[in-house]
Amino acid sequence: MSAVQLRLCHRDDIPEGTARGFPPLPGAPRNVIVVNRGGRLHGYMDACPHYRGGTPMAWRRDAYLNGEGTHIACHAHGALFEIETGACVSGPCLGRNLTRVPLTEAEDGSISVPAQVAGRAAREG
Repeated sequence: MSAVQLRLCHRDDIPEGTARGFPPLPGAPRNVIVVNRGGRLHGYMDACPHYRGGTPMAWRRDAYLNGEGTHIACHAHGALFEIETGACVSGPCLGRNLTRVPLTEAEDGSISVPAQVAGRAAREG
């Protein structure tokens, strides 16, 4: 029996080289960040590890990447994270990682996350 999945979006909703935030459930305190880089989708919790419990990272809706689009950025702290690994490579949380969220892509292009992500978002909020 497979775990319950929550649909976030369709693959086409995240063009190459962009990132978007999606609440795993309506009213969830934390978004799931989805980044499309090189045709691969990467998912992380929207919670910078600089502070316990995490801090939301975008300075405006879906503004998760640095100006060059090469890293996920925490605009509150100036931290930069590798898109492929979530590892902090610059800033006050150097050596820490974003919390990876497993993404599932259905045949129709729908992108989903495990339902437990909503519970994790509630605990981190």
